[in-house]
Amino acid sequence: MSAVPSATADQPASLEARLARFPARQVELASQRVLSYREAASAVHAAHATYATHAASDALPLVLLHGIGSGAASWVQQFEALGASRRVLAWDAPGYGASTPVAAASPAARDYADVLNEWLDALGIERCVLVGHSLGAIIAGAFAVLHPERVAGLLLLSPAGGYGAACADVRDTKRDQRLAMLTELGPQGLAEKRSANMVSANASDEARAWVRWNMSRVIPYGYAQATHLLANADLAADLARYTGRIDIAVGADDVITTPAACARLALAANTQLQVVPRAGHAGYIEASATYTAIIDTFCRASAGQRSQ
Repeated sequence: MSAVPSATADQPASLEARLARFPARQVELASQRVLSYREAASAVHAAHATYATHAASDALPLVLLHGIGSGAASWVQQFEALGASRRVLAWDAPGYGASTPVAAASPAARDYADVLNEWLDALGIERCVLVGHSLGAIIAGAFAVLHPERVAGLLLLSPAGGYGAACADVRDTKRDQRLAMLTELGPQGLAEKRSANMVSANASDEARAWVRWNMSRVIPYGYAQATHLLANADLAADLARYTGRIDIAVGADDVITTPAACARLALAANTQLQVVPRAGHAGYIEASATYTAIIDTFCRASAGQRSQ
């Protein structure tokens, strides 16, 4: 495991106001479902009339997949930092934001990967760098196995491994505990109770508030489906099958997907684990400068570009 430097820059205030620069959009997919997302387009991309002509830029699109208690808005700091050099997109997963839920009440990772494939089709994205955080890593891993030709690189941040390989009692218990908490607390109560676990003791008040803001906006039915996905998934099995470029990073103080758990996933993927000092589970929010540098370096390496 290799350590990377921790971020020292203070995060600017008023994240919600800054988010207004990247408004939520909606697109109808081939399956007649709606997918909501946010986007930061590079100057090169914005200069073109259509997405198809974006091939004139050599920067691969960057696609960001959030975790179970979050949404597209959580990536605002990455939009700001990386949107000037490439097209950066983050979806609201099916059942989140205005996105149509997947059909199955107890879905598998492939159900979400199929929607991701449709979304990329709708936006004219043939190939991208794919980043998955926590539960988003499960979807990203399944998509990479199903559509390796569309993934230039797979970067997993604090990946959740899922409980698909565990015994039925463990899977059922983990699932039912989370569902009971959702029923008891609702999204706002869930945010108040669970958001503190998402960051380290070093997180700023602003970072804590931003994690809470995003978590309080989850849709109960979509969150419940995602809870079933977590119980059903086995990310390690997908990573063992994927032969493309892959990196994994985790915060040293992550108490949800711990460095030890992520090390096991890195072993399954035959890759090295980056450990980020002084960061928790939502590292890309609380230590945005460090995580943005990790993402940028990975994007450039995936495209054969020199890292800045």
